Amino acid sequence: MIYLELFLGFLKVGCFAFGGAYGAIPLIRDVVMSYGWLSDEMLTYMIAVSESTPGPIMVNLATYIGSNQAGFLGAFVATLAVVLPSFFIILLVTALLKTALKNKYVQAVLRGLKPCVIGIVLATGIYMVLGNCFDTISAIKVNMQSIIITALLVASMFCYKHFVKKKLSPILLIVISAVAGMLVYGI
Repeated sequence: MIYLELFLGFLKVGCFAFGGAYGAIPLIRDVVMSYGWLSDEMLTYMIAVSESTPGPIMVNLATYIGSNQAGFLGAFVATLAVVLPSFFIILLVTALLKTALKNKYVQAVLRGLKPCVIGIVLATGIYMVLGNCFDTISAIKVNMQSIIITALLVASMFCYKHFVKKKLSPILLIVISAVAGMLVYGI
């Protein structure tokens, strides 16, 4: 039964994950919470780990959650389910690419999806920042360590762009975040 649940849950994520991994995080959260596979806090940690490890976030999360719930076979089933829709869509798009991209209706759909994806990514980012900087939104219990790290990362991004005239590399941002985490939370 767990294999079918993993397959159907992550197939849904794979089918409706427009905008890449960050756009899929709310879908993954919905599926994981509805089945009770992880707590919200553990899912947030796994998103951070999946983001900092090589590979797509959706695949990393599916593999971890599948492994956590049903071992190696569960990891395989969840990973297969999350990549299967993309695989078939890529096959279809490759076959129809030349004519489809020129179609005005396809262009209209793609232009219409852009604001939706931007909103989903922004809402997820705000949710994660608020969830990490404030222990509970209703009681507004401030987590100063998280606020310090968030402020340090934002300041690093702006200062780097101002002085070096380039965007800060995500790799360097992850390293700064890890060092700040060690300094603030202690080794």
